[in-house]
Amino acid sequence: MNKISHVWHHFQKGLFPFVEEHVGELTNRQKRLVSVLDMIEVEKHVQQRWWSKGRPLKDRGNLAKAFVAKTLYHCKDTRTLLDMLHGSPSLRRICGWNRKSQIPSESTFSRAFGEFSAQALAVVAHEALLKKFRQDERIFGHISRDSTDIKGHEKPRPKKKVKKPKYKVGRPKKGEKRPPKKPLRVERQLGMSLEEMLEDLPKTGDWGTKKKNGKYYYWPGFKLHVDWADGEIPISCILTSASVYDNQAAIPLATMSSKRVTNLYDLMDAAYDSKLIKQHSRSLNHVPIIDPSGRCGKKIELDPAKRIRYNERTTAERGFALLKECYGVCNVTVRGHAKVMTHLMFAILALTADRLLALVT
Repeated sequence: MNKISHVWHHFQKGLFPFVEEHVGELTNRQKRLVSVLDMIEVEKHVQQRWWSKGRPLKDRGNLAKAFVAKTLYHCKDTRTLLDMLHGSPSLRRICGWNRKSQIPSESTFSRAFGEFSAQALAVVAHEALLKKFRQDERIFGHISRDSTDIKGHEKPRPKKKVKKPKYKVGRPKKGEKRPPKKPLRVERQLGMSLEEMLEDLPKTGDWGTKKKNGKYYYWPGFKLHVDWADGEIPISCILTSASVYDNQAAIPLATMSSKRVTNLYDLMDAAYDSKLIKQHSRSLNHVPIIDPSGRCGKKIELDPAKRIRYNERTTAERGFALLKECYGVCNVTVRGHAKVMTHLMFAILALTADRLLALVT
């Protein structure tokens, strides 16, 4: 908290007057953009490429800052962002361009976004931001784990139909050989490294389904799994195919979050009700609180103390609402897992900086 308070004092006493001297008077949203850009320092994580022949590349650092501005201004697409840059001298100078003629074309923005996706720029910047403001004695009380639907801009791929041999119910006949039962993905994950778990998860766009208010809801695209700390601070994120069940991302998320922050409780809804997930949570010295699913008969209610603590899981719902309503997560206009993940992570990066600053403002 002291470190974040010092940063906010730096913004108000030094950074804002300096920027206004060179840019002009800033609006509240522009001050917010300046503080977020100075906090995340996304341009430091850009891998600049050097060409010995041909036309030199446009400054990728300025383009990265423009994509953060696109998220904070909730722009529908790159064309909207370019119109804002051409119409607002202050915004243009904050992103690093003094004249309209210096603003790159829409195709240059598209090529730069492809490079950022290949570099996983937003993912690296988000991890660096958490590491920058993490203190060893800082302990989060709860990690709220949940997922949300992400509508894709590409045609969903149909599932491959695999014909399974049919056997009679009951014990096999004498001499009959049946193939061993294939272990579930959650079972396989316990013996994998984090990189292997992430590689094993499906990533192509397909059809997903969820039950809302007693009715089934279908969408084409992806599913975003997030671990939320207290205060709607996103800690870890995984993007999978829309058809992936929530519990298949629980163990990778928990492993990733344990390397970034220290927390006491893991809060999850009934979709994560699994003995293996509880076992893994306890192995990380966490207390799992999962709403019982009631699949095996009568549903068992949580005891009053756990129920009160479980109510903190609304952090995840508020976090997803912020992403969709204020950070342009619903405006997916790119295709492919890497580019969709980059689009979402720019929003996650901006939200993380915003929520950290909210702790002291």
